[in-house]
Amino acid sequence: MSKLNIIPVFVPHYGCPNDCIFCNQRKITNQNYIKDFEETRKSIEEYLNYFSNKDNETQIAFYGGSFTGLPMDVMKEFLSIGKSFIDQGVVNSLRLSTRPDYIDENILNILKSYGVSTIELGVQSLVDEVLITNQRNHLSDVVYSSSKLIKEFGFKLGLQQMLGLYKSDFKKDLYTTEEFVKIAPEFVRVYPTLVIKDSFLEKLYLDGKYKPYSLNETIELCKDIFCRFYKNGIDVIRIGLQPTDNITLGKDVVAGPFHPSIRQLTIQELYKDAMEEVLKNFSKQDIDVCVNNKELNYLVGNKGSNKKYIIEKYDIKNFKVHGTKDDKITIQSNKDMLELDIDKFLKSYRGLIR
Repeated sequence: MSKLNIIPVFVPHYGCPNDCIFCNQRKITNQNYIKDFEETRKSIEEYLNYFSNKDNETQIAFYGGSFTGLPMDVMKEFLSIGKSFIDQGVVNSLRLSTRPDYIDENILNILKSYGVSTIELGVQSLVDEVLITNQRNHLSDVVYSSSKLIKEFGFKLGLQQMLGLYKSDFKKDLYTTEEFVKIAPEFVRVYPTLVIKDSFLEKLYLDGKYKPYSLNETIELCKDIFCRFYKNGIDVIRIGLQPTDNITLGKDVVAGPFHPSIRQLTIQELYKDAMEEVLKNFSKQDIDVCVNNKELNYLVGNKGSNKKYIIEKYDIKNFKVHGTKDDKITIQSNKDMLELDIDKFLKSYRGLIR
């Protein structure tokens, strides 16, 4: 995706009357909508001053809850605020996230009239058993029909998947990934399931009825999922929840594969696997690697973990890595020079289940 200046607007949970078992948000009544509108406008104005690159497309993004589940007059007021900035020429478009069962032709016509260009659906799973046991209150057919409708109306479509939900497993998660590929969204977000304080999932966890994936299991699964999306041209714009003061182990996160940089860990593991394919026959040699500066951290690994791994496993005597502006990854040994084609590796990656 092209670079965007995103202005986040966090809409309170009152857009969603449903409580899934992994969520601890509660229905909120008697909201001070007027105060929310005033704070939204003020927040957008402040954000507009933060962006260093004014040439990038700028979007206002309505996150949190289920935006199209808001009362109609409240939803339109939020949209009107966003459109006023479009009309001023300082914002290009709006984007929002919502539930698949809160989409219909009337809603889409309204969204288009206010300048919405991108819609994300919180799908989580396309296995009906998983949707039912996690109390999503809709089945998979709704996801296919709403996704089709969104694309027919000309919106950019994003889908959100959760891994390791109650009653799910690797095979079911990968099924959802493959179904996402068939739907063909422009982008996806992948969220490993965390046990959140005061959710029903916490009770299941404490009763021994639910076991979350470990971090290592999650990374292995995310490697597979990332490559399936990558080879089909679907952008994975996020893996894992954004850390906050409360979204961290010991606070709201009771258990589960939480890590502030799980996307980094996933991709660096793929780079490590790719290097192993090339370096397995280069034991006890000196190695010089040249890699684009943007990929340097992936190749070296967090705190040099990939580099240390390769040195120890293959008894590399001298391993140097150089950042360059070149798009190629080249590896020079005592005897040979070769190129590591990371694009080819990611597209041919063989994961957990085929």
